[in-house]
Amino acid sequence: MKNNRILLKNLLHLALILLGNAIYALAVTMFILPAGLITGGTTGLALFFFHQFGLPVTVFVSVFNVAAFLLGLWILGKKFALTTLVSTFFYPFILGVFQKIPALTQMTDDRLLCAVYAGLMIGLSIGIVIRAGASTGGMDIPPLVLNKKLGLSVSATMYVFDFTILLLQILFSDKEQVLYGILLVMIYTLVLDKVLLMGQSRTQVKIISQKYEQINEQIIRRLDRGSTLIQAQTGYCRAELPMILSVISNRELPRLTRLVNEIDPAAFLVVSAVKEVRGRGFSLSKEYR
Repeated sequence: MKNNRILLKNLLHLALILLGNAIYALAVTMFILPAGLITGGTTGLALFFFHQFGLPVTVFVSVFNVAAFLLGLWILGKKFALTTLVSTFFYPFILGVFQKIPALTQMTDDRLLCAVYAGLMIGLSIGIVIRAGASTGGMDIPPLVLNKKLGLSVSATMYVFDFTILLLQILFSDKEQVLYGILLVMIYTLVLDKVLLMGQSRTQVKIISQKYEQINEQIIRRLDRGSTLIQAQTGYCRAELPMILSVISNRELPRLTRLVNEIDPAAFLVVSAVKEVRGRGFSLSKEYR
């Protein structure tokens, strides 16, 4: 039973990697190539070295991709490297298939629309692949390594790299192309950030009430959520009483609000959004005692 679950999980990850690469190839076929848009990544860096030092693009891309792959293998592990190999071979194949369909290359002549839709699709595609535990290869790997080693945001690091590469291309590219390229990078890094955090955002609630014992018990029993009692002191009356801290899903907030109002309508609630939560009941399974 356990082996079947692992097999299904691996097949799901493989399907997501293929889907992500297919969406990326669609974005390139439908919007980037027809509009002549430029992007960051390995290709953009290769163009800079070609124009400045005469290094052939294919040579630079090949050497850089192999180096990035070996770095990913060393830092991120064998599973990551194997799944990245899937992207390495599947992406050019599916890109070639899409390019043979004339209807896909005749979407719009508006560069702005192409930049917007390409950004949306690329951000979605890279996010899907990364959430499946892989990458599209090349320039996607260094941000993942920095995330693991230094805890830096993947989307923010990718944005800095791509933005820098685009600025380097000002030396030899059409200035308007570079501006559209920057817009494209900004859109897909924003979308990527949303995709990576999708399903992980939660709501943090702080509750101050004289009836904290009843509220705390109901949170545990009726909402099946954990809580923490933090010793607090009111600012005006200097009354000492615990403050309840609990993290719940966004959908559970209305239920918690009703529960608190039933017990103490005068209770003071502070509600804030939390981007990511790790630990028991969220990234780890619950344990009941």
